[in-house]
Amino acid sequence: MHGSYVALITPFREDFSFDEEKHVEMIKRQIEAGTDGLVPCGTTGETPSLTNEEKEKVISLTVKNKAPFQKIIAGSGTNNTENTITATQKVADLGADYALVITPYYNKPNQEGLYRHFSAVLETTPIPIVLYNVPGRTGVNILPETVARLAKHEKLAAVKEASGNVVQISNLEKLCGKDLSILSGDDALTFPLMSIGVSGVVSVTANVVPGLFKKMIDFALKGDFREGLKIHRTLLNLNQHIFLESNPIPVKAAMNLMGLNVGPVRLPLGPVSGKTEEILKKTLSDLELI
Repeated sequence: MHGSYVALITPFREDFSFDEEKHVEMIKRQIEAGTDGLVPCGTTGETPSLTNEEKEKVISLTVKNKAPFQKIIAGSGTNNTENTITATQKVADLGADYALVITPYYNKPNQEGLYRHFSAVLETTPIPIVLYNVPGRTGVNILPETVARLAKHEKLAAVKEASGNVVQISNLEKLCGKDLSILSGDDALTFPLMSIGVSGVVSVTANVVPGLFKKMIDFALKGDFREGLKIHRTLLNLNQHIFLESNPIPVKAAMNLMGLNVGPVRLPLGPVSGKTEEILKKTLSDLELI
């Protein structure tokens, strides 16, 4: 796996209901930008606040409206192994190409527990999975050695790495780079990480500037780091400011400031603070996005 994948926001109407028409509109925007893949029902999509029926609708609409060249990585991970197996079967039935399976949160399993959890999913999944490591959200970090044990399974396609630890990701690439793809889960680190073998990104920022992010990834994949660096520098402030508050609060605020009208975030998330909104306004203005 390689390229620019976007972690799709889930648009809501002002009454907080799922806005199906806006979701399709945002998919078309990604198609026009050439985004390689779409990732519905991840953290950015506010999955914890979606009902099961809404998750199915989000994924099925994404599958139905994607371009032929795009792959779908649909979120199915939970902190319950049996529920994760069931959810992974469901996203496969809905037509996803891959399932995004997060490390179990709150439980804080040890490394052997993580190995057995993912092994159970890998042994039953009908589609390849992308393991998602984001210790800042889950409270647990899967180590490269554990991933290396899992990489022997043919159904493990990639790892989305959002630990923010460059040394850990370097060790992961050294141990597993020949066996599976590594996708960056940190927008600001994506370009530097591609110099050590990371093959792409699952991006939040690509909701705002899908075409520019795609260009940066393509330059890096071609080995043209001089041109890619120019875009990395251009996007550096945006990549940082998109995470001034819990994702996806700032990215939705930025999109609304741009006139994309993707609606509010759902509780328990609250609206963007005035301070962050002012920073976003300046950042978007500097990029001539507003």
